[in-house]
Amino acid sequence: MISISVVEDHDHYRLSLVKMLESDGRFLVTGIYECAEQALEGLQTDPVDIAIVDIMLGQMSGIDLVRSVKPKTGNTQFLMCTSYQDSENVFSALRAGATGYIVKDASASEIIDAIVDLYNGGSPMSPYIARKVITLLHTQPQSQLNVLSVRELEVLTLLSNGLIYKEISDVLSISLNTVKNHLKNIYKKLHVQNKVEAVNKYRAGI
Repeated sequence: MISISVVEDHDHYRLSLVKMLESDGRFLVTGIYECAEQALEGLQTDPVDIAIVDIMLGQMSGIDLVRSVKPKTGNTQFLMCTSYQDSENVFSALRAGATGYIVKDASASEIIDAIVDLYNGGSPMSPYIARKVITLLHTQPQSQLNVLSVRELEVLTLLSNGLIYKEISDVLSISLNTVKNHLKNIYKKLHVQNKVEAVNKYRAGI
């Protein structure tokens, strides 16, 4: 059974979404949150397989929520479900750590398919969103970040989210010395001198 949390401030949509999910025997809704602040704590104390997150949630956005909580929630996958389809929100969400992005006018079957796809290792996106991602990849210059290994990129991502070396070590289940060695390689590959410059390059996506 796939455990799910819903983070949505619009009452009617939240209730409809939860009702639809609970009617499917494959899903177990264990967390229902009206704001990011509630979810920030709840997703850590009650981790789930999939968190469905809106972007506009009041003081703290869904993007900020994902950025803050993803390094602390183990294997939780984040599916953005929002009305916003502009490039800034799409890529900010993906960069923050979301691995799926669908729009609220998606049908019930499309939402269910997206959840199952995400759970099985896919990255579901509404067709319009997927086209935006493909277009960006075709038009942007090659990023320097591509020279990093998967593990190095994980270390840099956690560092950019404010984690200290010991926390990175714990999250990735590697030694503190291994974290430091990865950082040395990151600095060399990105041609930077310290973690501030490395994080700045990461956030700029260059």
